Amino acid sequence: MTSASPIPRRRIGTSELETSVFALGSWHVYDRMHFEDTVALLRTAIDRGITLFDVGVYAAPGFPPAFTDVLFSAAIRAAGVTRDEYLLSEKLWLEGWDPATGLRAQLEAALFRVDSPNADLVILGDLRRDDLELRDLVLNLASLRDAGLIRAWGVNNWSAGNVQRLIDIAAAEGVDGPAIAQLKYSVSRRSIPDGAPFAKLWEQGLSMQASDVMEGGYLAGKVATDREVGRDPGGIRQRIIDDVPAFVALAEELETAPAQLAIAFTLTHPATATTLFGASSVAQLESNLGSLELIERVGAETIRERVAPFWADRDVVDPEGP
Repeated sequence: MTSASPIPRRRIGTSELETSVFALGSWHVYDRMHFEDTVALLRTAIDRGITLFDVGVYAAPGFPPAFTDVLFSAAIRAAGVTRDEYLLSEKLWLEGWDPATGLRAQLEAALFRVDSPNADLVILGDLRRDDLELRDLVLNLASLRDAGLIRAWGVNNWSAGNVQRLIDIAAAEGVDGPAIAQLKYSVSRRSIPDGAPFAKLWEQGLSMQASDVMEGGYLAGKVATDREVGRDPGGIRQRIIDDVPAFVALAEELETAPAQLAIAFTLTHPATATTLFGASSVAQLESNLGSLELIERVGAETIRERVAPFWADRDVVDPEGP
């Protein structure tokens, strides 16, 4: 089932940015698509009201080269979409942090690849370094904003405590703090976004970008996949796989697709500004958008009640986060 409902927009934190509740990501999917299909996908996304595109590249020295962002750049132009018609989200990796130069060189390289003078939003990758001064990071991001290279920033899978430190440092320095936290959030992984530590951050105006919402395809109804799947905090993936038949049965009872149910759930969280997913065809994109119709028809409260049995990381993962 597809939906012709207008795609709502929500504010990203306390920033100036307003985003569609859906964000289209890549996870290198454009590398696997025919170019003309990518063009059609992006054109359809724009026409249907999606305004946020995440083109973060997941690659590192020693890994095969990735071209998702370069392909996006060519495809969005071929689709006839101008830069002022969408918001661009980039990833910045703290493994590349240099105290002397900060993140500017990394950002400028990413912008060169995507052929854009700036990014509307940048998301900092996981915090795995203990030698990084958070004040230096906050001030460096402020300098990037002052230079017109970014408009807002956020973090990916940081702990609630470290996000609070960023907020406090930014307030003390009189600069913008994080506007959004990209977190794993799905019917199976709920402990961190739904927990008390992050609830305090939502109360301060921080927004959430729900990611990994379909667990690499399992929550779209698959019981096996040959695609790369994200990290597995709590070691619950087998439990998620075991739950797939029952989850598919619930979706059938609600007269929807499993992917629509998975996406709809994430939109029921009051802090969700946008839900990030990938699509490899126009048909898949249109189907995913049907999650809006599901919420209208069934109701957010009922959806949350019905998917409660699939909460796999309850009492397994610390709500404070990594």
